[in-house]
Amino acid sequence: MNKLLSSVNTFLYNDFIFSTKYRMARHTVFWVFHTLIWALFWKLLGSPGSYGREVINMTMWLPIFILYGYPMAYWAVPQLLMKEKLVQFLLLILAWGFVGLYIDQWFRAFIYIPLQEAMEFKDILPAGPLAFCYLCLTTSAAIPMVIKFFKFWNKKQQDLLNVQQEKMVAELQLLKAQVHPHFLFNTLNNIYSFSLEHSPKTPELVLKLSNLLSYMLYDCKAPEVRLEKELEIMKNYIELERERYGNKIDISWNINGNVGAHYIAPLMLLPFIENAFKHGTSEQIEKPWLSVDLSVKGNSMKVKISNSKNEGITSGSNGIGIANVKKRLQLIYPDSHTLKLSDESDFFVVSLNIDFTEEINLSGKLSSILVQPDNYETAVPAY
Repeated sequence: MNKLLSSVNTFLYNDFIFSTKYRMARHTVFWVFHTLIWALFWKLLGSPGSYGREVINMTMWLPIFILYGYPMAYWAVPQLLMKEKLVQFLLLILAWGFVGLYIDQWFRAFIYIPLQEAMEFKDILPAGPLAFCYLCLTTSAAIPMVIKFFKFWNKKQQDLLNVQQEKMVAELQLLKAQVHPHFLFNTLNNIYSFSLEHSPKTPELVLKLSNLLSYMLYDCKAPEVRLEKELEIMKNYIELERERYGNKIDISWNINGNVGAHYIAPLMLLPFIENAFKHGTSEQIEKPWLSVDLSVKGNSMKVKISNSKNEGITSGSNGIGIANVKKRLQLIYPDSHTLKLSDESDFFVVSLNIDFTEEINLSGKLSSILVQPDNYETAVPAY
């Protein structure tokens, strides 16, 4: 039942009211409804004639209603009111109302009254100025103006919304395009250093990079990716960096909750890992450490990424990678995220909470993500 009502409402609002396909039907329905309502109105006010006669009377007024009202609705509203020429519009309204006095009297004297006499109606209205006839004429002209204004205003709002959405999409694409080269530059540098040493691990690293490229070229085209996929890419990146450090870095990787039940915007978490290596552990002389803690509970995700750094070294929180993530969070999760960056003396902490609005049903999880790798060391200094 709700689906049927929704379909009817969509048809009436999107198709029947605004589509040019139903213009004649739309105008016919309006004037039939208008005639019946005015006839009922006069009957309730004590008109001596029957309701059927009042319907005939109002039908005779239809041509003058249309000729008097449509020029204002189809010219004055779009050309003056919608272009914010308010003074000209108000002056035209006053002039048009003055002209309506003569149109009302002329129509009744030369068309309306002779037609009633020819039809041998009783209780025929006299010629001359009549306030209620003039009120009926001006009101009937004002209603199409109000409807036309609403349609123009609605279209203007829809166009504005479309422009804002297109601008947002373009900005998001630009931000993602900025993230990709930044990330690739650092990763290729790592592989290049191994190739110079003729390391047997180079093919494995190239394969991991291939997976990362596939993720960015194909998965990142979508507005959202599975959270587990983003975590898998993060882990690949950490593995690439770990090969460069060897046993000189302690890494903690803790994932809790059903990460397979949520989607997230691509490359939303990875830049934080990249920043941790670039501005933290890579600059540290003593043994560095990195900690990634992510938990999903219901529709809420909490992420905490911590890394060691030397005292006095900048954390990179104002760099291009973090700046892009901040902008994308504001665009994609404007009211459903909190981000806190804590730059302490010898470590840096990123705390990100995101509330997901939709839950999906997926069976199975990536054990490689949910289970901590055996080769990761878990001894991380307290912070």
